[in-house]
Amino acid sequence: MNAIEPVTLSLGATDRRDNWWLSPLLIATTLIAFVIYATYAGIANAHYEWGPYLSPFYSPNLKADWMPDWVSPAFLILAAPAGFRATCYYYRKSYYRSLFLDPPGCAVGEGKGKGYTGERAFPFVLQNLHRFFLYLAIVFVVILAYDAALAFRFPVDATGAAVAHAKDAVGYRWGFGMGTIILWANVILLSGYTFGCHSLRHLIGGKKDCFSCEVAGGPNPPLSFKAWQKVTWLNIRHQEFAWFSLFSVAFTDVYIRYISMSGCGDLFTILF
Repeated sequence: MNAIEPVTLSLGATDRRDNWWLSPLLIATTLIAFVIYATYAGIANAHYEWGPYLSPFYSPNLKADWMPDWVSPAFLILAAPAGFRATCYYYRKSYYRSLFLDPPGCAVGEGKGKGYTGERAFPFVLQNLHRFFLYLAIVFVVILAYDAALAFRFPVDATGAAVAHAKDAVGYRWGFGMGTIILWANVILLSGYTFGCHSLRHLIGGKKDCFSCEVAGGPNPPLSFKAWQKVTWLNIRHQEFAWFSLFSVAFTDVYIRYISMSGCGDLFTILF
């Protein structure tokens, strides 16, 4: 019996009558725009701090006094957050379809012939590193939460007003500003994205053959089941958290960069 040869459709061939191309076009545009802006922000190597605020692109700030000026702290930490997003299960679907057209959409031809290896050959075999990038991403969430906590402690001058640079301060006062709110919103969205990761859900519940068996055995479900439920709730919304956290990282940098470059200061600051 002869093997059935797979049917290869030409690129974009489909019977779909909806605007199937719109979603990959928007995703490709958004991802490319983010990469361009993030690259600019990293190369700029300036205006990433104001008062107690630090851009997430530069956190943790590893810049040492002995390092040359052209070395940007952003590129010293790039591999961890970029690797986590690049190997993310959701983002794989997004950029495979939108950037590689592999395939462009459901029931849409991708125009590829023989030689398909999936994620078994270089460089796509590196997608299997996603779980290890998850561990680094959790560390970065903790670091960003620490930065957001520091955003309540403002350097002030002799009059008690907030200043842009700690070197100009004569002391510190507790308070909060628009930047504090933005930094915490970013941490919350990044936490939702990170802790809704498919790999984390597997680590928590993947080793169990039957959660329902344990739950049925008594009135109090095991702690692992409760944790798995929480991660599952986030995982169901992984797509939304992926995009909102991407926007929040960029917006946080834009806001800090704007108040640093413009000299206008924080939109509002309340000190105690």
